[in-house]
Amino acid sequence: MILKEIINSNISLNISMFYEKQNTYKTIKDLTYFIGNVGVDIKNENENREDIEIASYTYNDAKYIRKELQINNQEMYYIYLYINIFSKTQKEIEYLIEKLEGLLNSNGLISKRAYFRQEQLFLACIPFGENSTDIKDASRRNILTNGLVATYPFISNSIFDKEGIYIGNNMYDNSLIFINRFNEELYKNANMCIFGTSGAGKSFFTKLLVLRSRIMGIEQYIIDPEREYDKLVNKVGGCLIKIGSSSNTYINILDIREDSLEDGESGFLITKINKLKGFFKLITDINDENWSILESEIIKMYNYKGITFNDDSLYENNNKFSINKIFKKSKDMPKLEDLYNIIKNNVYLKGVALKLYPFVYGSLKFFNEYTNVELKNKLIVIDIYELGEENLKYGMYVCIDLLWDKIKKNRNIKKAIYLDEIWRLIGVSSNTEVATFIYKIFKTIRKYGGSAVSITQDISDLFSLDEGTYGKCILNNSSLKVFFNLEEENILILDKYAKLTEQEKIEIKNLKRGESLIWAGDNHILTNIESSEYEKNIII
Repeated sequence: MILKEIINSNISLNISMFYEKQNTYKTIKDLTYFIGNVGVDIKNENENREDIEIASYTYNDAKYIRKELQINNQEMYYIYLYINIFSKTQKEIEYLIEKLEGLLNSNGLISKRAYFRQEQLFLACIPFGENSTDIKDASRRNILTNGLVATYPFISNSIFDKEGIYIGNNMYDNSLIFINRFNEELYKNANMCIFGTSGAGKSFFTKLLVLRSRIMGIEQYIIDPEREYDKLVNKVGGCLIKIGSSSNTYINILDIREDSLEDGESGFLITKINKLKGFFKLITDINDENWSILESEIIKMYNYKGITFNDDSLYENNNKFSINKIFKKSKDMPKLEDLYNIIKNNVYLKGVALKLYPFVYGSLKFFNEYTNVELKNKLIVIDIYELGEENLKYGMYVCIDLLWDKIKKNRNIKKAIYLDEIWRLIGVSSNTEVATFIYKIFKTIRKYGGSAVSITQDISDLFSLDEGTYGKCILNNSSLKVFFNLEEENILILDKYAKLTEQEKIEIKNLKRGESLIWAGDNHILTNIESSEYEKNIII
């Protein structure tokens, strides 16, 4: 791959190569004659030591070539390599020539400038197939078959996936990067990790990905802890759900949704109870004995609303003659207040009732409301900015419970869930219940036709919970990784789990805003993230 550095440089140039196969019989005959003559000269030991050393080199080279032709069935060719450089100014073209000469010399190639032969060289670099004798003698080099393979020019790393989304341009050769993360033939899964310091461009890239994926008809769900996606979702007609004390949009924790089961599955109430166990473990340290008591009270609560373990009880017209059954609405479901009223006098569940009180009458009473948002939009953003760090885990539970139901519903539909600032969910301050749920998403979302995208700037926190178990799982279960500029400390932590090369560490540290290193399967490509003015106006 001797031309890789030249092709991947930012120099505007044309490269033309000519090959001439030589007659093997004649070549061996000429080499044998040469070897004999030079051998005699060496044996006579001329007084000029320098001449003898040069003769020895050519003598050994000739013997090596003859051996390759006779024993290893190699062929010999003459190769002619011409490079035509373009520039708008004479000063710049001189600079580019010197730069190119430096690249060639560093690879052991000797270059010559085509003084008084510029026209012939230009004609050799355009599609006329003209290799003039005026420049052939000065540029000819011999090469064997093995060496010929190394001159194959199309060796630049690039990604051009069929039905892919435009990401940007290769920083070396300016080729276009298109990625289809849902292509199962190319990638083990459609998951993606996005790393970068604040201001490096990761949020802009994520929004660009969301915008272009929406055009492709992909269902997308975003959990937004920093209120960064409000403008985007409003401009493209998505659904914005805000969870917080000042919000007027609500999601009922106790909702049983039709989407919670795939087609052909059964057990709505059993599935919901298993999920609620995770929620109550978030709000209180409940042991198995007390959970058994609480579970019986939860069942009683649903029974009061006419919901039993019989799935038909979840439908409004559930008689056997109904053809189109209508699933019960949120107002037909219980609220946390209903559960609180049942357990508040239970001596075994006083601790649970005490923890539940803020969710019913206190600062978190916005969780005690019926769901009042439309969830059929293909772009849903859940804004949990107002929850703060302490209550974030409750909002995350509600969000993921809702969105995971939608992701599971139809395996044939492409969908993606974006977890911004994921370190808050699986970091040292997180809850293992939430972290385990995130872990499950990245492990299993592929079989539902989905993609999980993690976005973070705090690498140290990402790998802090349980010695990095959850962060490592997310990294290992993401076929696509996008690295923006990172501080050296974060690069060292990331290297422990991602196995960066020394060159990649240097590249990530020196990336400018909007530049990234993309790992897509086995391809590692430095990429300029590109966008149109129209897209910028929507995003910024």
